[in-house]
Amino acid sequence: MGEQLRAYRYALDLNDAQASVVAQHAGAARWAYNHAIATKFKALDERQAAIREAVDAGVDHALASKQAPKIPSKFDIQKALNQVKGDDRSGWEGECPWWHSVSTFAFQSAFADADRAWKNWLDSITGNRKGRRVGRPRFKVKRRSHDSFRIHHDVKNPTIRPDAGYRRIRVPRLGSLRVHSSTKQLCRALARGAVIQSVTISRGGHRWYASILIKQEIVSEVLPTRRQRLAGTVGVDVGVHTLAALSTGEIISNPRHANMARTRLTKAQRALSRTKKGSNRRRRAARLVGRRHHEVAERRASTLHCITKGLATGWATVAVEDLNVAGMTASARGTIENPGSNVRAKAGLNRAILDVSPGEFRRQLEYKTAWYGSTLTVIDRFFPSSQTCSACGARAKLTRADRIYRCAACGFTADRDVNAAINIAAQAAVAPGREETLNARRAVDDHPQPAGTRSLTAMKREGHRANAVVTPTRQRVGHPIRGGMRLDERIGAGQEASAPDAYG
Repeated sequence: MGEQLRAYRYALDLNDAQASVVAQHAGAARWAYNHAIATKFKALDERQAAIREAVDAGVDHALASKQAPKIPSKFDIQKALNQVKGDDRSGWEGECPWWHSVSTFAFQSAFADADRAWKNWLDSITGNRKGRRVGRPRFKVKRRSHDSFRIHHDVKNPTIRPDAGYRRIRVPRLGSLRVHSSTKQLCRALARGAVIQSVTISRGGHRWYASILIKQEIVSEVLPTRRQRLAGTVGVDVGVHTLAALSTGEIISNPRHANMARTRLTKAQRALSRTKKGSNRRRRAARLVGRRHHEVAERRASTLHCITKGLATGWATVAVEDLNVAGMTASARGTIENPGSNVRAKAGLNRAILDVSPGEFRRQLEYKTAWYGSTLTVIDRFFPSSQTCSACGARAKLTRADRIYRCAACGFTADRDVNAAINIAAQAAVAPGREETLNARRAVDDHPQPAGTRSLTAMKREGHRANAVVTPTRQRVGHPIRGGMRLDERIGAGQEASAPDAYG
């Protein structure tokens, strides 16, 4: 059927010697990346100068561009470096005479990353890349860049593998590394025929992590289970007041990880501001600030992984809105000529939206629904889910302070977010090509029918889990339908939730 890539991430438990070797590999990868970027920029200057000289001499610009020297790729940079890198074992001073002390894959992966960054920049300039404009590649600065390196191996003769049970992994040039959690899921995937492609070791806060990438064969299409088919479709409304509201009536509370850690973050950042630049005390204070931010990121990731997996495995179809996160979190500061209003309040709202991470929420649903046989449906961002009555389809204007939706046409009353989630689920049930399209739906919303009449949309909404209106809302974070330990009991009091062994 096809192939699928999947990553398993583990926190490493390194001793001092292993931590030193891992840091040395990360430094080598950073040096190799900077070397490749510097080589490319030097070649770009030479190429532009050659084109200008040729054009001034009367040569056509297209022909001059074709004849000008090309930008070196990974292979060219590696070949040129081999001639000048040196070797301190024989006393030959060169660019990097210490190259033999680290794995050669630390250099090769860094060169590949430089090629990818360069291509993303050029594609963004020429319009071949979607999304925001990508800036020119920047050099990685020690103590400020994200320490990371990647090691590959021969898949036919694997040297990256679990070692001595479920608590160790073996990596070339690094030896046997102990992990904090179990590698049982990885071992089971390997027993089913999966192949390890590479391992990426990176630093996050005060810890080192290993992300093992595997490739597995998909012999048949993943279909929804019987329980997913019986559950049908669920609409999810992501917000700030509540992290997510489901069309079943369930409300998943927002843990507000950034607010929970604000006291510790403020204390660490104030201690950093009192230090002298370049001092050892400032470096220690900066590491503490990074650790505090990393703890918040891990708690946020644990929450999102728990919720998105529950949604992907609990229903056959998951419907969400296409939120414009960049526009929602735009600054209200304005300009000197036209200053903004309520800037401080808008900044607080932006922080709250980013703390929820709606973009990451949708990204996880995109690949997890494919893993577990469900389908992700994205509703148009201009669909008025919060203003539409889920019972009769009438429209009503709501302010941000209105948390209860009350329909003046039919008297329907429900939580604002739950009402929006029911509308999202009903909109997902309208298949393309049927009698009701998105434009037709907008026409119905703009011209609501009188009370007492029922449209096709209203009948579909009434048929979608009508008991959701009367079901009491449950303030719970975790699996949306299954029981177990409440996640907010672990993270609501500031305790760090352990990251999952695998993203899923």
